[in-house]
Amino acid sequence: MTKTLDITKEHCPMTFVKTKLELARLQEGDILEVLLSEGEPLDNVPRNATDQGYQVLGIEHVEGTTHKVIIKK
Repeated sequence: MTKTLDITKEHCPMTFVKTKLELARLQEGDILEVLLSEGEPLDNVPRNATDQGYQVLGIEHVEGTTHKVIIKK
């Protein structure tokens, strides 16, 4: 299953808090696509996800300052 989480309006540290809560709801092997803004969120969410044992499958530019981080639980 793939789920999308839009945290483009959030600021650190809430960006990873919301990402972590959403990942907790998913089953092992599910994918979470996180839409976020460049800067701190783009730096911190992938790093924190990896530190927590999740697999970052990719980071894609969507448009403007929005990016998508693809995380596998």
